[in-house]
Amino acid sequence: MARLFGTDGVRGLAGRVITGELAMRLAAAVARELEAEEGLGYGANAAPPVLDHRRDGRPRRLRGIIGTDSRISGDMLAAACAAGLASAGVDVVLAGVIPTPGLAYLTRTDGFDVGVMISASHNPYQDNGIKFFSSTGYKLPDAVEDVIEARLAEDWEPAIGDTLGAIKTDAAAIDRYIDFLVDSAPRGLDGMRVVLDCANGASHRVAPEVFGRLGAEVMPLAVHPSGTNINAGVGSTHPGLLQRAVVGLEAHAGFAFDGDADRCLAVDAAGELVDGDKIMGILALALKERGELPAETLVTTVMSNLGLFKAMEAHGIATKVTAVGDRYVLEEMIAGGYALGGEQSGHVIMTRHATTGDGVLTAVQLACQVRAAGSSLGELAGQIEAFPQVLVNVPEVDKGRVRADEPLNEALRQARAELGDMGRVLLRASGTEPLVRVMVEAPTIAQAEAMAEHLATVVARRLGL
Repeated sequence: MARLFGTDGVRGLAGRVITGELAMRLAAAVARELEAEEGLGYGANAAPPVLDHRRDGRPRRLRGIIGTDSRISGDMLAAACAAGLASAGVDVVLAGVIPTPGLAYLTRTDGFDVGVMISASHNPYQDNGIKFFSSTGYKLPDAVEDVIEARLAEDWEPAIGDTLGAIKTDAAAIDRYIDFLVDSAPRGLDGMRVVLDCANGASHRVAPEVFGRLGAEVMPLAVHPSGTNINAGVGSTHPGLLQRAVVGLEAHAGFAFDGDADRCLAVDAAGELVDGDKIMGILALALKERGELPAETLVTTVMSNLGLFKAMEAHGIATKVTAVGDRYVLEEMIAGGYALGGEQSGHVIMTRHATTGDGVLTAVQLACQVRAAGSSLGELAGQIEAFPQVLVNVPEVDKGRVRADEPLNEALRQARAELGDMGRVLLRASGTEPLVRVMVEAPTIAQAEAMAEHLATVVARRLGL
């Protein structure tokens, strides 16, 4: 039986895969594990918190907070998760629509034992997902998720009477997160004209308010969520609208977020995309110059462009490479005491400020660096020269056999031998979707495209269902 949790919680088609029943059972299982172990997220991420007690000597009531992005299914799943937690004796606060990093921030700073985020990130509106945060604001380690999944099969007695959890709404919770983002800025942004593409998602209020309070002239896009338009032709997965708007409005820069605002991509004044690799490179160079980059090391994943690695090497910055997934980046950062890491897709983690990737925080820090440097975003991004990269998604394949199929792996070895040190080839099964990704970097775009298409054909032929 396949593992229920993927690389970023549990995700799938809302109403079919991610049902109200599953949400309620998962939340109740989390509550039981929390009660049994007095904390979540220990092991690779953090030590278990010590639960305090009431003055009468009895253990205090556990508390959980739930947030959603703007999908139509969010309220249904939030209600189900709230019912699951309350049925196991956990008091619940509903924070409403809020970015994933905002939910993580409030879980940590407001003293909650568990945070529950209802979101499918960059996926279309029909999908949804559930991910959990420990009291420390970190996503749960794989081992803890496995225990929670095992608890789904347990028989247990729900709470009754005054042991049931209470459920309430806190409409002001998001304001505390907005204040944190504003306070994180090392300088104001007066006179800076920015376009913000909020993907009709969780950042639709947060991002414009933060940049406005910092003094920027804000031109917002996709800030009218309907429940069904999240990520639809907008946001970090569809940056074309933002690129055109930045040029047409003569803005200094633009920033695009995904549906739950844990990632950010940027656009310079010429309309050129500045991806997560370049954002990390800019921030790493700035932190090193200020003496704020521990061990002069950046943490990134196998999907980062070869150009980032070469640029960092040229500036004396080491790179640590992890599997794909911001949770694995974070684990490496915690283990090594590193301050900056992330993914090409725009998940950027700055442990000085946050416990997870935060798109609006990233945009604020990048915009402040542009002002501090007295340069344009395009000039700063030019310090990282990317190799031509082609990514092909191959659907309707048995992604579990990627490593086991020998003819496919022989084709992979031949491609890598052909490129040598002047390129890279990567095959990986998606952790969130039923497909295999083929990524090729080469000296020319033509070579990268030809090799990627060849390998995609081999994948489809060898692993096709």
